[in-house]
Amino acid sequence: MRQGDLEEIAKAELAVLASEDRLWKRHVVEGPATSWAVVDGRRELVLCSNDYLGLANNAEIKRESAQALEAYGVGTGAVRVIAGTMRLHVQLEEELARFKNAEAAITFQSGFATNFGVIPTIAGEGDLLVSDELNHGSIIDGMRMSRAERKVYSHNDVDSLERVLKDSAAYRRVLVVTDAVFSMDGDLAPLPEIVKLARKHGAMTYVDDAHGEGVLGDLGRGAVNHFGLEGQVDVEMGTFSKAFGSVGGYVVGGGGFCEMLRNRVRPFLLSGSHPPAVAAASLAAVRYVQKHPELFERLWENTRYFKRRLRESGFDTGRSETPITPVMVGESAKAQAMADELFRQGVFVIPIVFPMVPRGAARLRTIVGASHTTEDLDFAVEKLTAAARVAGLKGVGGGGR
Repeated sequence: MRQGDLEEIAKAELAVLASEDRLWKRHVVEGPATSWAVVDGRRELVLCSNDYLGLANNAEIKRESAQALEAYGVGTGAVRVIAGTMRLHVQLEEELARFKNAEAAITFQSGFATNFGVIPTIAGEGDLLVSDELNHGSIIDGMRMSRAERKVYSHNDVDSLERVLKDSAAYRRVLVVTDAVFSMDGDLAPLPEIVKLARKHGAMTYVDDAHGEGVLGDLGRGAVNHFGLEGQVDVEMGTFSKAFGSVGGYVVGGGGFCEMLRNRVRPFLLSGSHPPAVAAASLAAVRYVQKHPELFERLWENTRYFKRRLRESGFDTGRSETPITPVMVGESAKAQAMADELFRQGVFVIPIVFPMVPRGAARLRTIVGASHTTEDLDFAVEKLTAAARVAGLKGVGGGGR
């Protein structure tokens, strides 16, 4: 192979990924993927979307977005600090701050851009970043962008966290960063204990609530609200791309802190702002959830029902406490085989394999939403059971309702 031949390099890398059952397969979705959708030309039950509340195809929110498109055009033509801040962006941040019971809010192009830009703005040389070992890749990359020292504690292990914090007195600033809901396992961080330990050792806390916003707390106000910790977490981050059905990331906090971010965070300063239709959709979604508590009731009814049916059928759902429900498989090849068989039988779900999870911990990550029906979930369990038998997964298929 000639040095610098990118096609040859790419082919070799793809061959390695394929040999290890780690090659992602691209699926093309036609139309909204809220519950059922046409995927690669087949009608499939969608069990892998983050659209928890079904808002991505909500008629009222689509109408608001379309009106903004007509009124403001397709794009802003600038970054936020030049000509890219429209009235809609300001209204969204003001509404979001009210919803989150915070003084101020700032929005970004994506959740990834939020963590990638905000974390290195807070911590730098002479500081310490302390991270849960299973934090999202955007957190890890944001920490790498910082010149701060980095230490990792065992997943959700407050004793491990305290051992790290006991040796942190020499640093200028210490920031403990954690997901609130871990995206591969669906379990919750012990936020009350983390906040208590951080305060004890003079550290700040940063909570990524991407999968808790719109799912946990009063009317979907998130994990911090769920645990009664409003005003006690220094940085609360979330996204619009999951339960709110749109796209974008945000941080809520003090007015001075958010103003500092507007002047320092590079993705905010150097990347184009949200198109008006996107900002309008996010604003409409934040307003909509406050008027429709039945969405959360249905989401959690579905979540409890689906978990129970899976357990009764012999599946291992790991340590999940949220609508993210992993079906633990173990071997990557079996997870891939199950996903392929499920797709043939009308269920669209994605296998999660190394390096996204440890070797030997491959799983199918299922996510139920408020838009699913009981019949949908029964269909999913039936097909999961059949696919498990085809893939040779042991111990599955017993039990009734």
